[in-house]
Amino acid sequence: LTPVMSIKQAIGHKFSPTKVHITEKDVSLYALGVGEGWHPTDQTNLKFVYENHPDFAPLPSMVVNFPLSVLAQLFENVPGLTFNPMMLLHGEQYFEIRGKIPTSGTLVSSGHISNIYDKGKGALVVIDAITVDEATGKEVSFNQSSLFIRGLGGFGGDRGTAADTNPPSRHPDVIHKEETTPQQALLYRLSGDFNPLHADPSMAEMGGFKQPILHGLCTLGFATRAVVHHFCNSDPAHVQSVRVRFTKHVFPGEQIITEIWKVGPRRLLFQCSVAGREGLVLSG
Repeated sequence: LTPVMSIKQAIGHKFSPTKVHITEKDVSLYALGVGEGWHPTDQTNLKFVYENHPDFAPLPSMVVNFPLSVLAQLFENVPGLTFNPMMLLHGEQYFEIRGKIPTSGTLVSSGHISNIYDKGKGALVVIDAITVDEATGKEVSFNQSSLFIRGLGGFGGDRGTAADTNPPSRHPDVIHKEETTPQQALLYRLSGDFNPLHADPSMAEMGGFKQPILHGLCTLGFATRAVVHHFCNSDPAHVQSVRVRFTKHVFPGEQIITEIWKVGPRRLLFQCSVAGREGLVLSG
């Protein structure tokens, strides 16, 4: 097969459904992994990390971890896609809340490759995944993960379109600054993303980094928390969907600066940078 025919063959590929069993412990662990709990006596913090709180609830961004085992199947015999895992980067993430996120139970995720875009220097593989609550059969969330594989571009496919996430020229409505801890990636990985790039110094060096880096999805969690606390009265039910693009890495221990603009009745734009370094690490 020619490269173009080979890659096109992968579009529509369905992955095997996967299950994840969550408990109240997992809900709290995820929240701690994305920085919640800095103020443990504050009720708006405590509700995400203490199971006996009357308003105990998962942070909305926790849903990005439910289909991780679906995404992992990209490394397993997908027709037309053969690549070095070290050449894969998480480019973009979109999630949509479609139902109540349980604090315990079994969640089933099903996914497929919805498209592959030719970005010249690489291919952008888009995976759509729906997660349902096994007990009720109702949808909980939809995730769309865009994974950039360096070296697979130039096959003549559609380049796709870029979402307009340019913020207004005015000053942000909120600037939220928050420290990550040196062990942030080691804590976050316990929620299911065990990529050694985020824990093993030798693997990080192979990837071109001086030390293990923070998960992009962890940075997404920090940004989503800032939105929840500043614009949703700390009520996660107000978050319907989030779309972000990952642009640079974050090292554990760095300060994440999230700038947020309200651009409509129910629409926000935000971007993240780190103190002491130029450029954005995330925009959404």
